[in-house]
Amino acid sequence: QVQLVESGGGLVQAGGSLRLSCEASGRSFSSGTMGWFRQAPGKEREFVAVIHRNEGRTYYADSVKGRFTISRDKAKNTAYLQMNSLKPEDTAVYFCAAGTGLILSSLGNGGAYNYWGQGTQVTVSS
Repeated sequence: QVQLVESGGGLVQAGGSLRLSCEASGRSFSSGTMGWFRQAPGKEREFVAVIHRNEGRTYYADSVKGRFTISRDKAKNTAYLQMNSLKPEDTAVYFCAAGTGLILSSLGNGGAYNYWGQGTQVTVSS
């Protein structure tokens, strides 16, 4: 059974930093795709960042480019999201997602991912 477990969320002041972790178990995603999505209250889930396939190419939403960095430790089967210069509008529940066989055009589509974590709350105060 595949499980994704997120950690690292919390409350931080604007301008601060947090690092989220997503540990996968049940199968390896070292050559697959691991991504982060978020959902703010009253809003739809949105794509944040993804690290794709064995070569680890990364892609980001425009709203987080230059502030967030996604990375992966293949040995630990874990993905990370380093979030710097946080803004109040980054407040949301952050979800980790993983999948295999995703194509480039589907990376921003949550429906393309096979597995999801339970989410971790990130709150940025002004």
